[in-house]
Amino acid sequence: MWRPAAPTHQTALVGRIDTVIFDLGGVLSLSGRAIDMARRFPSHPPEVVMNVLMGDYASDHDHPWHRLERGEISMNEYREAVAPLIAEAGLVAAEPPPEIKKGSGVNFAFVRSEPMFALVDDLRANGLRVGVLTNNVRELRSRWWDLVDFPSLFDDIVDSHEVGLRKPNAAIYHLALDRLGAAAERTAFLDDMVVNVDAARAVGMHGVLVEDDQSGAIATVRDLAGV
Repeated sequence: MWRPAAPTHQTALVGRIDTVIFDLGGVLSLSGRAIDMARRFPSHPPEVVMNVLMGDYASDHDHPWHRLERGEISMNEYREAVAPLIAEAGLVAAEPPPEIKKGSGVNFAFVRSEPMFALVDDLRANGLRVGVLTNNVRELRSRWWDLVDFPSLFDDIVDSHEVGLRKPNAAIYHLALDRLGAAAERTAFLDDMVVNVDAARAVGMHGVLVEDDQSGAIATVRDLAGV
């Protein structure tokens, strides 16, 4: 979805940045990380499972997951395409919970990160623009959209399946910056995937890696923003 930044926005003058862009899974939400997909196959190494289910996450090619995140195929089409890859790799899934059987496609619930949303509130209160840049899937929108009132809280939301692009493609970072009217060197980007943080840095943004303990990333952004 696209919404232009509100014309009444005050530009932050204190810190080194005036815009902060947040990933969703693993950042604004404590769940919804790429590695959560591996939970369906608990007897196999997570990195092996992720490579089968999601391909090389550091690239942006035609693996079914990449196409799903770009909105080119549906969740059902993804499942059909990935099934032979799962069989070829010999992955054995655990018994899926009811929501998987009913077709939601994930075995976790999105849980909001209260410290991250407190940071969002403080940034807004100090006049910074805030946005979301997420690799996501059309069928999962209903699972996270009600975490907060996203359209009111964020100046813009770039969802990969809506724009036909996905991280770490540089084009989606430039799109997010353009839609916010932001300069890369004045923008911080938070993500839990190293490859996505590196890609943000490559286009000139302040890339901030979010780890399981989010406090370090939050402190870094507060320092950059001067809040």
